[in-house]
Amino acid sequence: MFCLLLSALCLVAMQEFFAMSLPERRTELLAFSVLGALTVATPLLGNSLPVIMAIAVAFLLVCFHFLFRLRTINTVASELSLVITAFIYIPFLLIHLMMIRLLPQGSSWLLLIMLIVMTNDATAYYVGSAFGKHRLYEAVSPKKSIEGALGGLAGSLIGALLAQYFFFNQLGYADVIITALVIGVIGQVGDLFESLLKRSFGVKDSGSIFPGHGGVLDRLDSILFAAPVTYYYAVYLFGRF
Repeated sequence: MFCLLLSALCLVAMQEFFAMSLPERRTELLAFSVLGALTVATPLLGNSLPVIMAIAVAFLLVCFHFLFRLRTINTVASELSLVITAFIYIPFLLIHLMMIRLLPQGSSWLLLIMLIVMTNDATAYYVGSAFGKHRLYEAVSPKKSIEGALGGLAGSLIGALLAQYFFFNQLGYADVIITALVIGVIGQVGDLFESLLKRSFGVKDSGSIFPGHGGVLDRLDSILFAAPVTYYYAVYLFGRF
């Protein structure tokens, strides 16, 4: 069920990305969105080889597509780069959520990510609205403030402590602090990165599937960046502090 959900989110998010970046090619790129959605399921096959194979196949098919469906040769490199970016940004990063789910405490790690990201977003918004005076990165996101970002990190710490208390008591206090700060920071960077893309493409939201809140990619931006960081922390660093 989780795999189906991730694949569906991947499909919609990739179509949103193509609608922003290559709107005139969105329909013909649907097949690659489907391929990206299928790629998310490859960790279920048991090792890293299917993941590597899926990425290699996707790259080759994209290259063949642009080679034999040539429009304007001067734009091929930039259009090809955008499609490859979509694959790395969305299905490749989402694969890590599937890999996390397959860990011994995978469900707890997934809930931890969600809780940290949610508390980060909520406290960043309210602290920024109430006290925000210094712009964080005005060229990319004019409304975000340094005060809001710091408030978000405090919220991340609260979220991690709640996770430790209610469902993830295997987390030590060092793990709580590290995961809260690292996931909190990388989640904010993920949000800024998607804002950078949207400003570059000249759009306000990635989509309109959530009225008033944008598209799927708008909801996933922080989680996409947090997923690989959390996975490698859980595998290589968890419990060592």
